[in-house]
Amino acid sequence: MGRRKLGLELNRPGRNLGDPDISIPVAKDLLKVKGVPIREPEVSYYSREFPLESFSLTESASAEWAEKERRKVSPEISELYSDYQERILPWVDKLADISRRSPLCTPDGSDISDAVRDKARELGYGEVGFVRFDKRYIYSSRRPSVRQDLPSAICLAIEQDYVKTQNIPGISAEEAQGDAYLKQAELSIKLAEYLLQSGYSAQISGPVWHFGPIIPMFVQAGLGQLGVNGQLLSPHFGSRARLQVVITDAPLTYDSPVDYGIYKLCETCQICFMRCPGKAIQAQRVWFRGVEKNKLISRRCRPVMTRFAGCGVCIKVCPVQKYGMAPVMEHYLETGEVLGKGSDNLEAFELEGKGYYPSGKVPSFDREFFDMPEGTQEDLVLEELKNELSDSGHLAPIQKEEIWERFRQGVEAGVNKKRRIIDMGMDIDL
Repeated sequence: MGRRKLGLELNRPGRNLGDPDISIPVAKDLLKVKGVPIREPEVSYYSREFPLESFSLTESASAEWAEKERRKVSPEISELYSDYQERILPWVDKLADISRRSPLCTPDGSDISDAVRDKARELGYGEVGFVRFDKRYIYSSRRPSVRQDLPSAICLAIEQDYVKTQNIPGISAEEAQGDAYLKQAELSIKLAEYLLQSGYSAQISGPVWHFGPIIPMFVQAGLGQLGVNGQLLSPHFGSRARLQVVITDAPLTYDSPVDYGIYKLCETCQICFMRCPGKAIQAQRVWFRGVEKNKLISRRCRPVMTRFAGCGVCIKVCPVQKYGMAPVMEHYLETGEVLGKGSDNLEAFELEGKGYYPSGKVPSFDREFFDMPEGTQEDLVLEELKNELSDSGHLAPIQKEEIWERFRQGVEAGVNKKRRIIDMGMDIDL
């Protein structure tokens, strides 16, 4: 296709503390928008009139189904998830305790952006940015728990192990994800304690227990752009970045969104859309709650995730994840092509028990493969009760009593499932 004209050159801090800065060339024809297209009044309207809620709550019926199905088809992964839950749950209480602690001194009020950034990088975070904490992205059920007196958000990303991630889907990749979350928990507490020692308050979102969606704030902080796969594509880690936010009242200088060329590159690439085993990723962007984005069809995603080690093919086949943003952009500038597209090196994956799929080949599933309950577990139990009672005219009293007993047990089971980690750390069911 030929060499493209250079649009701009972006300089970013190196991958690790002490590494030299990197340069990311962005072709002129890839420049479109800083961050993502957004209609601020619409975002505010939906936040006010139709507040967001955690997927772990609104789709608890499918989460329950997934847990049972996983035990049946992939006991090794199910055991890994159970072990991870035991290891991460104690951290949830430690993270929550941070918000109840008082600052340890009286600060002088000077801007501490550089000090906080240096501390975060020293701890091991690969990406650090500062923005206004956008309260529009708080789950409805979490609003009472989120402090309203902390105006700023520190956006923090660490790298999930590169080698293990390339084994997606598989148990080693799931282990890498769990290890990254555990590392996040430890590091975020250390950073929060640094803020407390500096005279400022802090509250931590993630891992596992999140205030709400945090990618919008990472985009606003210039730490990447939203990919077709629905994930943040960050300069060093692509979709391999694991994200969390610490909110604080420390004086910070806010960062700004950046056009890395990802918005337009994704239109040319489309690999995650083409390689998604469940056809859950949509090729065309739509306006949703005030943001232009590619929407994911969860009922086509979760059945694959459940049966094939968390899936994650959309992470694995992203060239920015595989090669890094700078090499991908350099290759496009020189050739007009997406690095690795059409090659097995980037696009091939294997589904255990299903087969190996080189570039150009994708699995097929029967329609029944995607059958799973939707909505909340409580709604599902109630619907089952209604169906049984509608046919209960010919039943004996003892049989009707058995129906009510199953309903009671179903409700109690839902209550007793609280504090359950959903899908290896997507969120916690509180």
